[in-house]
Amino acid sequence: MKQSFLLMLFVSMFTAAQLPSAQQQDLYKIIDEVSADRIEKDVKKLAGFGTRNTFSDTVSNTRGIGAARRWIKAEFDKISKECGNCLEVFYQKDFVSTDMGTRIPKDAWVVNVVAIQRGTSNPNDMVMMSGDIDSRASDTMDFTTDAPGANDNASGMAGTLEAARVLSKRKFKNSIVYVGLSGEEQGLFGGKGLAEYAKKKEWNVIGFLNNDMIGNIKGVDGVIDNREFRIFSEPTDPTETERERNGRRFYGGEVDGISRQLARYIYKSVKKYMPEMKPMMVYRLDRFGRGGHHRPFADLGFPGIRIMEAHENYTQQHQDIRTENGINYGDVVEHVNFPYARKLTAVNAINLAQLAWAPTRPINVKIGGIVEADVKLKWDPVKDAVGYKIYWRDTTSPTWDNSRYIGNITEYTLREIVIDNSFFGVAAVGENGIESMVSFPSGVFR
Repeated sequence: MKQSFLLMLFVSMFTAAQLPSAQQQDLYKIIDEVSADRIEKDVKKLAGFGTRNTFSDTVSNTRGIGAARRWIKAEFDKISKECGNCLEVFYQKDFVSTDMGTRIPKDAWVVNVVAIQRGTSNPNDMVMMSGDIDSRASDTMDFTTDAPGANDNASGMAGTLEAARVLSKRKFKNSIVYVGLSGEEQGLFGGKGLAEYAKKKEWNVIGFLNNDMIGNIKGVDGVIDNREFRIFSEPTDPTETERERNGRRFYGGEVDGISRQLARYIYKSVKKYMPEMKPMMVYRLDRFGRGGHHRPFADLGFPGIRIMEAHENYTQQHQDIRTENGINYGDVVEHVNFPYARKLTAVNAINLAQLAWAPTRPINVKIGGIVEADVKLKWDPVKDAVGYKIYWRDTTSPTWDNSRYIGNITEYTLREIVIDNSFFGVAAVGENGIESMVSFPSGVFR
């Protein structure tokens, strides 16, 4: 009788431990709340400003980047009012002049629109989502010709606004920052200015999610796919030292920088909560020879990735609106697939939510076990963590495939797992069961 009671008690405790937390269950609600109709309305509004070239009209209320950014700020203000003034909405700007680059036709202010949803306990820990405000015609110096930029990048901007609408209804421990960036087409000036602003304000940027073109499903190669999307991330940190570079020759980590860990986090999250989607991790900073607004953040040591469609159509990017040889050129609303943009917005929203609910990632992770039969790991304790999870994978695997929850301790030995054959990392786990990004070891011990 006693044995049966103990067995029942064990089964009950095990079952309770497997139940998702309220926040984990809420992630499915977040996905459902994202609206394709609202995204469509916003894309049409942004495209309706004619051109949003960074150097276009700033006075008109109906045309140019000035009207566009004022409308975006008004939308953030409206969202804030509906959540009891939960957003801090402001312009952040930097001056650029013609001597700063070959794509600058005249001196001007590059103005970003920022909305901060402050965390309840860690207001200086920031997870960020961005879309670009600006658009361009075939000639990037031409700031008067129509350039509706419906997919590039009204889609990403609309997605950022929609994520703010959905997530502002909730409370988070860490802060979420929603951003409209300018100057992307002229040299990533908006992202550079905001990244430097974040550094000056001593923000701890947990992750920067750049959304640039999230609405096209029909590629120039003829492939049509409304589920596949790309996550771009560079393999190592551009701020690493020469000593750290040399260390990789002996300890590994050639594909384990903080931006790559962010990409893996998003990949894992999508596989769990949106299994119908097909995330594709691309081992590159951006498309071949090209760039995006996550780069300035990565340049300053922040984790930064780009989320975008998998199948681009180059006849609809950076093109004057025209018809040639039977091909309709131009980035117009008709080419945007709004249900797909909704899906990629949901991808962002659930990852923003998890990173804002989770503890921050462990720091000072050290690894040992050279010429031994076991692997040893230790790290600094993390605020708000109730436990930790050790991850490991084959050195050739793109994802963290094995894990072990070890409870609330900061040192652990993995018995009979040889250090030479795998890579290892540590994540912090909150009381809601939501994990931080994985931290790759930054040093060794014996």
